[in-house]
Amino acid sequence: MTIAPALHAVLGSGPAGRALATELVRRGHPVRLVDRSGGGPEIEGVERYAADVATPEGACAAVAGATVVYHCVNVGYHLQVEVMPKIQEAVLGAAEREGARLVVLDTLYPYGETHGAVMTEDSPWNATTRKGRMRAELDARYLAAHREGRLSVVLGRSADFVGPGVLNSTLGGAVFPAALTGQPVPALGDIDLPHSYTYIEDVAAGLATLGEHPEGEGRVWHLPTAPARTTRQILALVEERTSRPLGLTVIPEPRPFGPFGEAFMAEYAEMFYQHTEAQIVDSSAIEKAFGLTATPLEAAIDATLAWYGELLAASQR
Repeated sequence: MTIAPALHAVLGSGPAGRALATELVRRGHPVRLVDRSGGGPEIEGVERYAADVATPEGACAAVAGATVVYHCVNVGYHLQVEVMPKIQEAVLGAAEREGARLVVLDTLYPYGETHGAVMTEDSPWNATTRKGRMRAELDARYLAAHREGRLSVVLGRSADFVGPGVLNSTLGGAVFPAALTGQPVPALGDIDLPHSYTYIEDVAAGLATLGEHPEGEGRVWHLPTAPARTTRQILALVEERTSRPLGLTVIPEPRPFGPFGEAFMAEYAEMFYQHTEAQIVDSSAIEKAFGLTATPLEAAIDATLAWYGELLAASQR
């Protein structure tokens, strides 16, 4: 008798969800990619599925038959404090009923202001902002559910994303198109401070690895992240590769720019400390435990510029 491979359900089809679905297929897993529409570009080997995982019914339908569930869902920035707890409740309940393991894509927000200290998995959770406290409360509930034996849970924390398909990041849609077309390039805060970025393919590899290794359960892991460099150094890499000088526009305080409108920046203002103090992520724990290696920033920038170049070319056809 042939036993079918275990289904992996990825909730959320943003850059992380799409990259993770592709990585899981590459590793030989059947994959269901879930969002509210069930549409989007076809990914070979991936079943697209429509469900609203903010509801118990939608979450149960989304994870039906899955052995591992990956929570990569995000919502509009101004809706996060209200909506993310509802999604957590629905997804936790559905994964518990299905008997599935739950892998959660997480942020650095629970740490709050670190005053430049290197962030490890043992760093204290000192968030004081609305969104930081909300994320810390969600994470405490995830870990409590694991301790209580309701289901197996593991959290993978990422720094700001960079990479193909990443638009809504401070190193995304506001930077690369402008760099490629000679437009002003915005840079937030103090650009001479180190700032970690996690390559989107490393986000995918880290989450997929946590999904495959039950021995990692019950804790937070930092996803593979290249050593931090200053924003100025990262933009110098972009400048070198585009062979044109970047006209930097430094944004010293939260105000609208590029794809980030007034509503977004009003919500982001409380998180702007991330650009006025060093943001340094240490991901050595997951790298040593599972033999992972973070992609060098040079390679990440090359891949990102190539993707944006193709995107711009396609828009001009």
